[in-house]
Amino acid sequence: MNAQMQDLRVDHVGSLLRPQSLIDAFLGCGRGEIDEDALAAAQDAAIRDAVAKQESIGLPVVSDGEYRRLNWQVSFSEVEGWDQWEGSWRAFLASPDNLMEGEQPGTRGADAVEHFKAPATGKLALKCNAPLEEFRFLKEVAATPAKVMLMGPDRVSQMCDLESSAPWYTGRQAFLDDVAAIQNRMVGEIVGAGCPYVQLDEPSYTGYVDRATLERMAARGEDPVRNLRSAVEASNAAIEGHRGKACFGLHICRGNRASMWHREGAYDGIAEFLFANLKFDRLLLEYDTERAGGFEPLRFVPKGGPVVVLGLITTKTGAVEKADDLIARIEEAGRFIDLDRVAISPQCGFASGIGGNALSEDEQWRKLETMIEVADRVWG
Repeated sequence: MNAQMQDLRVDHVGSLLRPQSLIDAFLGCGRGEIDEDALAAAQDAAIRDAVAKQESIGLPVVSDGEYRRLNWQVSFSEVEGWDQWEGSWRAFLASPDNLMEGEQPGTRGADAVEHFKAPATGKLALKCNAPLEEFRFLKEVAATPAKVMLMGPDRVSQMCDLESSAPWYTGRQAFLDDVAAIQNRMVGEIVGAGCPYVQLDEPSYTGYVDRATLERMAARGEDPVRNLRSAVEASNAAIEGHRGKACFGLHICRGNRASMWHREGAYDGIAEFLFANLKFDRLLLEYDTERAGGFEPLRFVPKGGPVVVLGLITTKTGAVEKADDLIARIEEAGRFIDLDRVAISPQCGFASGIGGNALSEDEQWRKLETMIEVADRVWG
């Protein structure tokens, strides 16, 4: 099963636009109009529909659309000493569309790292493996292999207000090590339950080529090179001991809240180190705009290394890409990497937060259908 997942020519990052009925159920629960059982029933129904649609268009691996989450960050939240749910509920009820005051889709929005930082309130310890529970239901309703998505450890550490976390944590490394250890346990339990594909989401990596993010690191007295090295070590630690038992993917993007982007910068400054040291089967890389730079850094992917999943299809607008244009870009990438080691996907999820991006459900599915068409034409 690991080899089957590793060789997929199409992929998707995981989150899907929520139907209005599900958004309404979340709002009703947050406002005390329905109870958690009613919300769960709405989630179950929406997941069944989403899985059926994914299977009907021929996706070889499906997700639950992250339909049990207010945003992707709460995948690491049922943890003693750490909780993103409270802040996520507060932000959602204040702005169901995920936009902060003055923000507009298509612009560089405020990075949630800076707006939703929270202190650790105790020593971290796993209370409930929420993604495992998500997978158990997904496995029941899907005839197709399913994937599970987790926020990566470096992103979690960036969301911690370390200055306010004493005495539990006074430095980044100790917090990062505990996050990676907890995620390693989570991953082990998910794989043990039969999940063939686990993905870590690490948009934090593009912070190491983004000028504004680097300036904030410098202001805090941090060494970006050291941080990047420890981030890669933490990502690898999250799957250590489980490699070979499932397919492991790692997704890198530049932010994806309400059709906004939050960082910019090509892969050139980090590619050689990342591609040589990340111990993952698949690397899902954002490549839908000029913000990602060119394909030249793909030359650093080692022979026999990970499959590179080119995120050529944007999830930020509804314009459906033309298959011929996507094929031309894949052929361009082939100048720097053997196309036998390449696949195609959207550049990010369609709804990193419950409000989703600025496109319709019909456009979302048409983009995924175009992706499948392209893969059939390129790889057969």
